[in-house]
Amino acid sequence: MNNISFDRADGADFVNKGVQHLRYNYRFHKRLSWEVFLQNQYNAISKIDYRRLAGTGPRYKLSMSEKYKAYMGSLLMYENEKTTETPSITHQDWRNSTYLSFSFYFNENISLVSTSYYQPKLQEFSDYRISHQSALAFKILKNLSFKTAFNFTYDANPVVGIPQKEYELTNGLVCSFN
Repeated sequence: MNNISFDRADGADFVNKGVQHLRYNYRFHKRLSWEVFLQNQYNAISKIDYRRLAGTGPRYKLSMSEKYKAYMGSLLMYENEKTTETPSITHQDWRNSTYLSFSFYFNENISLVSTSYYQPKLQEFSDYRISHQSALAFKILKNLSFKTAFNFTYDANPVVGIPQKEYELTNGLVCSFN
């Protein structure tokens, strides 16, 4: 996955962020798989020059239904993060990344996908992040859907001057080529 957002006016960045994410799952049982992921992200507004993550761990399939899918995972991840504040601060930490993910396919035209993460630092459990992403999609035509997505993040220890809570609501059209 690659997601880049940039919005600038009169020399000021309103949005300047990106995420590159690569994930591989190896299923060795009908309900259990092992996953590995790599991620790079930046967010100028949140003063994150880069945050590089690498993690691995088990993923458990909670539901065997095709209309409703649910997964739970608990991974160990290494984080290397550099801030853009002056002076710049670099963190190199081990975190747990526990998540719950579900997908509802109400019918062939409507779906809801949602994932929530809890990521405490292993050396200091009071330093944690919570993030949640939900997306609702409605098919308009065979290859065209309307999608609305809501993202929420909470960082117990953000960069100085950045709020602990961030919200984002996006709407758009999705064109699929299949």
